[in-house]
Amino acid sequence: MTVPLTVDPGLEGDLTVPSDAIGVVVFAHGSGSSRHSARNIAVARELQDNRFATLLFDLLSPDEDHGDRRFDIGLLTDRLRAAMAELSRRADTARLPLGLFGASTGAAAALRAAAAEPERVKAVVSRGGRPDLAGDALARVRCPTLLIVGARDAEVLRLNQQAATELGGRYDIEIIPKATHLFEEEGALERVAQLAAAWFSDHLR
Repeated sequence: MTVPLTVDPGLEGDLTVPSDAIGVVVFAHGSGSSRHSARNIAVARELQDNRFATLLFDLLSPDEDHGDRRFDIGLLTDRLRAAMAELSRRADTARLPLGLFGASTGAAAALRAAAAEPERVKAVVSRGGRPDLAGDALARVRCPTLLIVGARDAEVLRLNQQAATELGGRYDIEIIPKATHLFEEEGALERVAQLAAAWFSDHLR
């Protein structure tokens, strides 16, 4: 069942909690995206099928979603942590181990949040992300981190490989053959969803 959830300061979200949930995953989307992103919804459904609660929410309001705000990683991190705090106050999610799924700039926010709250965040998955934008927070990330990148997304792949060496905890890099930045190629997004579900299944226990 999906219910609306408002995250301070008034950002809208969609929370889905299976009756037998074993964990909860918060999505941090990239610049110019929203909780209605077909790509994130597809991944969320795969996670729900694997008994994970999911929260899709807007990191920026419609009025804020433009220009430099989209790349304000500090602001995006604060918003993501506000969503995490909201889940900690809810009876149906407070006791569930928590993971973060970040895309594009949202991946940097997810890693910064993981560095800031190592006891709360148990795993991170990045899809076509920009972990390099997390800066010196990378060394403070202790949770297992999966970086998923398209083989044809050459510059982002290079940035992920470089950032991975700076992470303070375990990491894996999965390269999706023939995939570009948006994973629009046949079977690419399905593979992303499968990899994310497997990673969270292994680490949100």
